[in-house]
Amino acid sequence: MTFLFDQDVLMELLEQCADGLWKAERYELIADIYKLIIPIYEKRRDFERLAHLYDTLHRAYSKVTEVMHSGRRLLGTYFRVAFFGQAAHYQFTDSETDVEGFFEDEDGKEYIYKEPKLTPLSEISQRLLKLYSDKFGSENVKMIQDSGKVNPKDLDSKYAYIQVTHVIPFFDEKELQERKTEFERSHNIRRFMFEMPFTQTGKRQGGVEEQCKRRTILTAIHCFPYVKKRIPVMYQHHTDLNPIEVAIDEMSKKVAELRQLCSSTEVDMIKLQLKLQGSVSVQVNAGPLAYARAFLDDMNTKRYPDNKVKLLKEVFRQFVEACGQALAVNERLIKEDQLEYQEEMKANYREMAKELSEIMREQMG
Repeated sequence: MTFLFDQDVLMELLEQCADGLWKAERYELIADIYKLIIPIYEKRRDFERLAHLYDTLHRAYSKVTEVMHSGRRLLGTYFRVAFFGQAAHYQFTDSETDVEGFFEDEDGKEYIYKEPKLTPLSEISQRLLKLYSDKFGSENVKMIQDSGKVNPKDLDSKYAYIQVTHVIPFFDEKELQERKTEFERSHNIRRFMFEMPFTQTGKRQGGVEEQCKRRTILTAIHCFPYVKKRIPVMYQHHTDLNPIEVAIDEMSKKVAELRQLCSSTEVDMIKLQLKLQGSVSVQVNAGPLAYARAFLDDMNTKRYPDNKVKLLKEVFRQFVEACGQALAVNERLIKEDQLEYQEEMKANYREMAKELSEIMREQMG
C-alpha cells in the first residue's frame, strides 16, 4: 500500500500540531502554525475552515491574556541529573573477574530533565531511585544529596550513584530585555542555573559579610521544549560571587521581583504583600538592612572595591524606590480591613528608609 503525501495530508498534520500546542498550553505558537494553513484555505475559498481557524486563534489569544493575568500557567520544572558508577565486579572463577557496567557510557554524564508543572525535587528523585533500583537492585543504588561537584574517585565503585539538583532557566541581561513574558522565558531555552552557598572557612552558611556562592550555568545541546524529556549537558561554567557581589545579586533580584509585581496587568496582592513584608522588615540580622550595615557602613566600605560599593548603593536606591511604588500599588488595591496592615508596612518602610539614609549618608525614600 502506497502512502500519498499531498497538500491535504500536510494540512491535517499541521492542524494536529496546533491541537497539540493547545494541549501543551503553548497558545502563543498556534498562530505560527496557522500562518502556514490560512493562505491555502484562502486560495481554496474555504470560508468554513477559515472561520474555524480564526475562531481558534481568537480563543488562543484570549487564553494568552488569561494566563498572563492569572500567572497560573506552569510550563515546566527543570532538574540537573548526573550519573556515576561505571562498573560492578563479579568473580566467576578463581582467576577471572568479569566487569559489568552500571551506567556504562552514561557514567559521569549530566542531563537536564524537564518535568511537568511544579514537580518537586523529592518526586523525581524517588522516581529515578525506583527506576534504577529495579534495574540494578536497590542495594546497589545511592542518591547523592549534595548539589556540589562530585569527584568520582571519592565514590565507592560497588554502587551506582544519582545526583539530582533543581535548576532554573538562565538568561543574561540582553536576553532578559528581549524575553519579556513568562512564555518567552520558558520557550527555546538551553541554559540553566543553580547556586551553592559557601564560605572561605569551609562552612556552608555564614553571616552576610562572609557568605559567598558558586553559580553554575549548564548549557544543554538542544533547546526545550524538545521531543525528549531529557537533554545532555554540553558544558558548564562556574562563577564564584564574593560577599558584596552576593549582596548586589540578592538585592537586584528583590528590585526585579517588586517591579514585576507592580507592573503586572492584574496584580497578585498576596505575592505583593509577602514581598513587601520581607523587604521593609527592620530585623537586625536579616533582610536588606543586614546587607547595608555589612557593606555600606562607613566602617566597612573601605574593605571592598569602590565600584562594588557604588553599585550596591545604586541597587539600594532602586530598592527603596521599588518598595515605595509597591506600597502605593498595595494602598490603591486594599479594602478597609487591611488599612491598619498598610499603615504598619508604611511605618516599617519609613523606619527602613531612615536607617538606610543614616548608613548611606544621603536622603532615602
